[in-house]
Amino acid sequence: MAKKQDIIQATIERVKFPNKGICEIEDGVRVEVADTFSGQDVQVRLCKKRKGKWEGRLVEVLENPTYFVKPECEYFGQCGGCALQPLPYEKQLERKFSQVKQILADAEITEFEDLGILGSPNVWNYRNKMEFSFGDSYKDGPMALGMHKKRSTYDIITVDGCKIVNLDFSKILRCILDYVEEKNLPFYKKKIHEGFVRYLVIRQSETTKEILVNLITSSQINFDFSELCNKVVNLDLEGKVAGFFHTLSDNLADAVKPEQTNLIYGQDFITEKILGLDFKISPYSFFQTNTTGAELLYKTALDLLSGIEEQTVFDLYSGTGTIAQIMALKAKSVVGIEIVEEAVVKARENAKLNGLENCNFIAGDVLIEVDNLQTKPDTIVLDPPREGIHPKAIQKIMNFGAKELLYISCKPTALAKDLVILQEGGYKIEKIGCVDMFPQTVHIETIVLLSKK
Repeated sequence: MAKKQDIIQATIERVKFPNKGICEIEDGVRVEVADTFSGQDVQVRLCKKRKGKWEGRLVEVLENPTYFVKPECEYFGQCGGCALQPLPYEKQLERKFSQVKQILADAEITEFEDLGILGSPNVWNYRNKMEFSFGDSYKDGPMALGMHKKRSTYDIITVDGCKIVNLDFSKILRCILDYVEEKNLPFYKKKIHEGFVRYLVIRQSETTKEILVNLITSSQINFDFSELCNKVVNLDLEGKVAGFFHTLSDNLADAVKPEQTNLIYGQDFITEKILGLDFKISPYSFFQTNTTGAELLYKTALDLLSGIEEQTVFDLYSGTGTIAQIMALKAKSVVGIEIVEEAVVKARENAKLNGLENCNFIAGDVLIEVDNLQTKPDTIVLDPPREGIHPKAIQKIMNFGAKELLYISCKPTALAKDLVILQEGGYKIEKIGCVDMFPQTVHIETIVLLSKK
């Protein structure tokens, strides 16, 4: 009989979303082990047992499957991102799609047209936005600027060689880290809420190669970053720095929450192009982080909708209006709702920029604003946050009685939960497919077409 702290040897049979490998030990008892791959022979320490299954911790990989490839990034295994690098890209797609289908099957969602999975046009250097953190490499160690170390809340690894962004990101990161160290500017310590430099956010247009640099600090030191801005602007880059910001944030949360944003240089936006439309993106606008992948995602979604030329479309959770404006190319009229007011301002600007007069954007919470809409939609597009649609909002959405719903999700477990409710509310799931927007990582986008029964 297995007991806590036992070390067992097993072969990983499959991987549950997002990254828990599953193997079996005596009497068919399952063990879940994070950060493992199908076909790996492993040693696992049994940690705790819940509901008839063990949670284990990987002790050692005894043998990797033959299909493994050498990770391209020097930080693999140390950095907490890009966990799927040992898999050939075809295997990454297989793993992600099988996980989505398993989640749907577990929710008893099995009857639909299977559209398969589409890979990202670019599998490296694809991200147009990265958020880097300041911290120390280890407790009381040298300053670092980059990503959190694997399984670490505080330790940071400098990633000025990250493979999923353009080389420009690395040059800017290194320049800023060197400058901050030279000036002895302390990083912000989350535990005691003391320090100065907090985050660096870089955005780059895939289309124009324009770059926005946003340095986030606390207000505990008054410092002029004009000299640093000049250094960054004059770096030898493939693209060009269009704007440099200094943002103040004293928020206690470990997240970028701006309280005052100052433009030190240039303009406050970059321009991106999707399916022939131009989009102005500001420092805090939501925009898909994989531009070529987003184009594939939105084209696939638009092609699923037939006969919307004379229809009214609601785009709930509309962000900067990307999907809404793409729908407006075909639909009679589109209404978008988004809770972030800055994003709505940009959505209106973008619609004007693209000469689209059949779009109306509303700033507010979907849960509240749907009650104020007088128009009835023929089609509703849903692209909610990771955790899915608010339970109260989903009922209000179904009350519209739209003929079709198009649901775009970045978290399949949240999607499955919402699809069960939509089915119970009288909608039939017609088609499901995936688009990989996040190569080398465990994340996946899923598109679902539903019709009113």
